[in-house]
Amino acid sequence: MAETYYFRIIASNGIFFEGKVQAVLFSTIDGERELMAHHEEMIIAVDVGTLRYQTPDNEWHKVIVGVGTAQFANNRCTVLVDTCELPENIDRARAQAALERAEEQMRQRKSIVEYKMSQASLARALTRLKETSRKNV
Repeated sequence: MAETYYFRIIASNGIFFEGKVQAVLFSTIDGERELMAHHEEMIIAVDVGTLRYQTPDNEWHKVIVGVGTAQFANNRCTVLVDTCELPENIDRARAQAALERAEEQMRQRKSIVEYKMSQASLARALTRLKETSRKNV
């Protein structure tokens, strides 16, 4: 049996998951990162995407997360993100509408801050649509 460690996902609306895991995988600006028991201590930025974690029963679980940070210290990991949801709870029609809104916002001339916010909205919408496509396959 693989070693486990304490893992917690906190979203803006509360604790999403808390418990023991064998591994956690998530997106960063440099690519995907995997954390296992006794990983070196670190704080790293989490990017919009799919976060996966493996529980002690060897089951992998997926959640869609927004931007945030992950901290690993003393064999404990906390991921703090702005949004977190299960793929099965994503409404494909709403995600498609959000994608179209984000694309329209990107086409309009705006300030740098508004442009970056539109980019973040676009990334969230694309991730949500990608996961709804996977669950329907």
